[in-house]
Amino acid sequence: MATYVNNLRLKEIATGDESGTWGTSTNTNLELIGEALGIGTEAITTNADTHTTTVADGSADAGRAMYLKYTGTLDSACTITIGPNTMKRVQIIENATSGSQNIIISQGSGANVTIAAGKVAIVQLDGAGAGAAVLDVLTDLQLSDSLTLNGPTLTIGDATAEDTKIVFDGNAQDYYVGLDDSADDLVIGLGSAVGTTPGISIDENQFVTMPKKVTASTSANISQVAITSSSNAVAWDARAAANAYHVTTENTTFSAPSNAVEGAIISVEIAQGGTARTIAWNTVFEFASSTAPTITATANKTDILSFRYNGSVWQEIGRVQNLAQT
Repeated sequence: MATYVNNLRLKEIATGDESGTWGTSTNTNLELIGEALGIGTEAITTNADTHTTTVADGSADAGRAMYLKYTGTLDSACTITIGPNTMKRVQIIENATSGSQNIIISQGSGANVTIAAGKVAIVQLDGAGAGAAVLDVLTDLQLSDSLTLNGPTLTIGDATAEDTKIVFDGNAQDYYVGLDDSADDLVIGLGSAVGTTPGISIDENQFVTMPKKVTASTSANISQVAITSSSNAVAWDARAAANAYHVTTENTTFSAPSNAVEGAIISVEIAQGGTARTIAWNTVFEFASSTAPTITATANKTDILSFRYNGSVWQEIGRVQNLAQT
């Protein structure tokens, strides 16, 4: 009696069987081998949560194909069980379903592989029977030479709560570029673990922190940022507007700057408009002899003041007044 116990479910003719017809069975097997090397498409019932692909014994079946594409429309993740659970093989599987849902490839009670909508995975079916597992072939992939990416996007991570990184394995020193997921910071640093000796950190507000010395081969430019007065008060973010300018529109008071960091230096150009206005200062600003300057009260004139934060107050470190506006 013929059996179908091989990994492609081809007919295995028993000795003495199919006298005069073995050629037909052999040709069918050859065609099925060709099918196994090709592309197959299988539709999932609309909005199904589970689906079974059982490769047919000795007859054409899309599930036999090396490249298997699943189609259909889903409204939730769908678990696909590939059988028989004793079949051992490597398969390329595409989630071509509509509805932006995952498909989960399973074979038995063991591990499975999740494939997001529009994505392709190469999986291994271990064929271990009831406990069969599906494994991602590309896990811990090692390449011995260059890798070229022709597409426009490389995505690292799957939106789960974990750090992701690229590690540069040097001879004497490793470096990494990674996402510190708990802090939501993009970090460049020494070592191979995210968070180890960071050199540059960029947070979700695009603020950059560099804990070590920065050397510039040309002059450093700090972008000028406008700060405005509302209800006779000027709010000043020391981190976002270290180099600030304010065009007067009303009599106003400079409030205590936010995001103050010890050692930070900030400056502001105060430009009088067509009508001169008065300027007052929060007590956190410290001036020579603890006396705030009188801002030039002439239309279209400019004063520039600079401050350094000592951890408690903003100490004035520079002042130029009565400059002509051009």
